[in-house]
Amino acid sequence: MGYPGWLWIPVTLWAAFAQTLRNVAQRQLTGELGTLGATLVRFLYGLPFAALWLFAVQAVGGYALPPGNLSFLGWVLLGAVSQIAATALLLRVMAERNFTLGVAYSKSEIILVAVFGFVFLGDRVNTIVAIAIALGTGGVLMLAPADRQHPWRALLTGWTSRLALLGIASGAGFALSAVGFRGAALSLHGTPFLMAAASTLLVAQCLQTLLLGGWLLWRKRDVLARVLRAWRASLFAGFMGAAASAGWFTAMAIEPVAHVRTLGLTELLFSYVISRRLFREHLERRELIGIALLTLGLIVVALGH
Repeated sequence: MGYPGWLWIPVTLWAAFAQTLRNVAQRQLTGELGTLGATLVRFLYGLPFAALWLFAVQAVGGYALPPGNLSFLGWVLLGAVSQIAATALLLRVMAERNFTLGVAYSKSEIILVAVFGFVFLGDRVNTIVAIAIALGTGGVLMLAPADRQHPWRALLTGWTSRLALLGIASGAGFALSAVGFRGAALSLHGTPFLMAAASTLLVAQCLQTLLLGGWLLWRKRDVLARVLRAWRASLFAGFMGAAASAGWFTAMAIEPVAHVRTLGLTELLFSYVISRRLFREHLERRELIGIALLTLGLIVVALGH
């Protein structure tokens, strides 16, 4: 089935917006459920929505379920485990400082995903995308430095702080998960991209629910009990998590991960707007420069990739 070459752009923008709402919902649940409990929410309560999405894609497109293979399972397992770790680390950063800062540090992912994508999948990054990555990274650092009292110094020295290292580790986890999920979709040779993405999403969420849910059942049953009791508040986070993942997986089944994740920096703009609306703060000059750099990077990767 043919599709327009720009289709990955609106799909990625949707994924970034849905992920912002999921992050907000998860952050609100962290105090009640803890980091691992809030992490499980996105997988456990997203699972039924992932199943519905696969059913809808199969029914509307008339596709057959793709045959599994060991390569597919290996890629999905890499993506699933990496995403669990990355999400837990992201929530930890958010809990220690603030929402926008957590998202910003995790976006070190865009540099790492370009490296991992080339090493594992052979996805090449041209000069235009490299420029977009540099602009986007600079904008991220200006929007959310490690030290707001000395923001410019923090841009140069803040990478060695404990918080920064946690954020960078989160970014590395998200980069590995993106590469793993794209590798899984590509391993389903001959499968239409929507079906490959939906199948990868459902298998990934099943594995993540079993792995993290099983660990909590073994080690922290009280946390698992709280997650089950909080089902009403968790459904929205689960739905938005599945919606975001459906968008990411679909976009990455079409386009190299470095392009998708660079455009996905719009998530930071969405989270920044939400944060500002909640706290009614005015933008500083540094933040305006950061937004300008980030926006320019997004335009470059969208129009010139």
